[in-house]
Amino acid sequence: QVQLVESGGGWVQAGGSLRLSCVASGNTGSIDSVSWYRQTPGNLRELVTFIDRHGRGHYIDDIKGRFTISRDLEKNTIDLQMTNLNPEYTAVYTCSVGSGRSDYWGRGTQVTVSP
Repeated sequence: QVQLVESGGGWVQAGGSLRLSCVASGNTGSIDSVSWYRQTPGNLRELVTFIDRHGRGHYIDDIKGRFTISRDLEKNTIDLQMTNLNPEYTAVYTCSVGSGRSDYWGRGTQVTVSP
């Protein structure tokens, strides 16, 4: 079992930055994939970014160059640095990790970007 808790969400004006953090606890040694998702009301949860098995970050097109995913194995954190935000990025952001056949999810953190 892995538990995930996100933090760092909030309100920011367009053009601003936020850094989201996800702290993992429990059987963290079993984690083999990490990712961030986002969801807006009435829409499905969408994969935003993940780290592949070679340690490289992959991003959906509309956030390339703006977001950076990182993982700290010692601190058991998965961070998402978000820059040059725009109102279209307003959503609940949730971190997720894979462990064998299981996926674990945090509760999410709200990011609101005003014009």
